[in-house]
Amino acid sequence: MVNVSMPIGVLARSVGCKVQTIRYYEDIGLLPAAGRTAGGQRRYGETHRQKLVFIRHARELGFPLPAVRELLTLADQRESECAQADRVARRHLDSVNRRIAMLESLRAELELMLTHGHGNRIRDCRVIATLADHRLCTQVHHAEASGS
Repeated sequence: MVNVSMPIGVLARSVGCKVQTIRYYEDIGLLPAAGRTAGGQRRYGETHRQKLVFIRHARELGFPLPAVRELLTLADQRESECAQADRVARRHLDSVNRRIAMLESLRAELELMLTHGHGNRIRDCRVIATLADHRLCTQVHHAEASGS
């Protein structure tokens, strides 16, 4: 593999991300530190670009940074068992499914609020009444989905 030396701006454009993102990934150790020119300018190679593509794709799929770190480590250990990567992906899928269930609960509660007991005045408004009195909610777990 040819290790072409490129400045950070070229790397950022080649993968469609911001320069600050690359610096952040370097700072937290997800991306290996770049080499430097005599003038101190960062220089990146094809290996950096490939790792950055990997990181960006994992983040687009919603993997949290610790999972991305774990997957990058596994990707560098080509002879490791794939089951380890499967476990990371399974954990993430389980998390996504929990969030979907919570969001579906939120949607149901909001639909209920909007379809029951509309009043012409705020004093008769189901939305305001439900927000003021949690006992009017039918979905008991929706607070978890909102980050409360």
